[in-house]
Amino acid sequence: MNSYKASFWSFFLITFIIIAFTNFCFAETPGNIKSPQTVKEVQEGKRTVANAAWWGFDEKDATAALQSAINSGAKRVIVPNMTKDWIVKPIKLASNQELMFEEGVVVTAKRGEFRGKGDNLFSAEELKNITIRGYGATWRMQKKDYLIGTMSPDFGRWAGPYEKSEWRHAFAMWSCENIEILGLTIKDSGGDGIYLGATFKSSQPYNKNIHIKDVVCDNHHRQGISVISVDGLLLENSVFMNTWGTLPCAGIDFEPNAQGEKLTDIIVRNCVFKDNYGNGIVVAPGNITDKNEVISIRFENCRVTSKMGSGIIIWGVKHDGPDGVIEFRDCVVENTEKFGLKIADKPANKVRTRFVNCTWRNVAHSPEMYDNLYPAIPMWIYLKRPEITKNQGGIDFIDCIIEDSKDRPFLVVRERESDIGVYDITGNITVRNPYGAVMDLGAKSYNVTLKVIEER
Repeated sequence: MNSYKASFWSFFLITFIIIAFTNFCFAETPGNIKSPQTVKEVQEGKRTVANAAWWGFDEKDATAALQSAINSGAKRVIVPNMTKDWIVKPIKLASNQELMFEEGVVVTAKRGEFRGKGDNLFSAEELKNITIRGYGATWRMQKKDYLIGTMSPDFGRWAGPYEKSEWRHAFAMWSCENIEILGLTIKDSGGDGIYLGATFKSSQPYNKNIHIKDVVCDNHHRQGISVISVDGLLLENSVFMNTWGTLPCAGIDFEPNAQGEKLTDIIVRNCVFKDNYGNGIVVAPGNITDKNEVISIRFENCRVTSKMGSGIIIWGVKHDGPDGVIEFRDCVVENTEKFGLKIADKPANKVRTRFVNCTWRNVAHSPEMYDNLYPAIPMWIYLKRPEITKNQGGIDFIDCIIEDSKDRPFLVVRERESDIGVYDITGNITVRNPYGAVMDLGAKSYNVTLKVIEER
């Protein structure tokens, strides 16, 4: 019996030593203390995985440790949970790297810093092959630090003089390729949660192959996410909420800045845009003027509400501009203050706009008049600038539903200082309203074959 016990404990001790030695040698995060030897091994290429704490975590300012780990050449950088925030100044990313934030990690913009209007929490310019993984991790800025003035209760406006905060994004990328952002919660920036821009000093004035999944963007100052220029974007299972501050205050805004930029091969799937003070979804491609360009954006199974704005806005396509399709499938817009859908200055023969199996429910609460023409209604088609759009329309509604309880038209078409009419609106809409189903197509309409099914 004694011999058996001795053998058992000898075996147990040997096994324990082997496991401990193996973990010491091969663990990806062997410690949270400064480790010059492991840093040296990373720099010499002997280790491909680095722990940012090896460079020395400083709870008052961890910029040097995090930036050094990113610059180290490691293929994978782990940012460990130190039980205290990683307080940093602006951080620049590196190509060919996975950056993994452990669950519970909080990266916080350092107070008193980020005074430059272009200071971003994380940024990437002309970089490739980056994965940012942060399930259970948070990036946050100091939104109120970037403004001068006092906040009034209505619409979160700032009373008195203030410096407009617009470009201090939590994550900004310009002309990048093969970027993944997974699982992060991103909060409280002075600009956008995520910004997809372009640099014209590059031969590629657009981002390419971008994947954003399981991300929450909350309480940003200008937009939840701005998509300026991209060829190939998959945005899925994400939430963009509580944007307020500098207009447009949208959940998502597709708005190129200049010719040569792109909005192509874009899918937005299973996303929620809620309680933003501006519009939930904005598509404004007017600065793309090349008629050979093609715009392709598809929304699938998305949900939209809005605090003070409209649900979906599409506007500003030039009559000699790009072609393409903007499509919404299985989307729901509900509980908006302004229009459920607003389409303005979109020519009938450019950028076909299609809604398939979409629902507008309890939208357009505001009594405010727009251009002294009409209060908010579920759907509004408006020609404001006939000099850029010669024939408005080009819209399909396929198996769509409007649920409304007010005595008003569900669709109104209007023009300002023109008499062009509306063209080519097709499909079928079921209108559930105790007052019936009424359209107001304005003075002139051509090839409008929209079938309306009334359910009182």
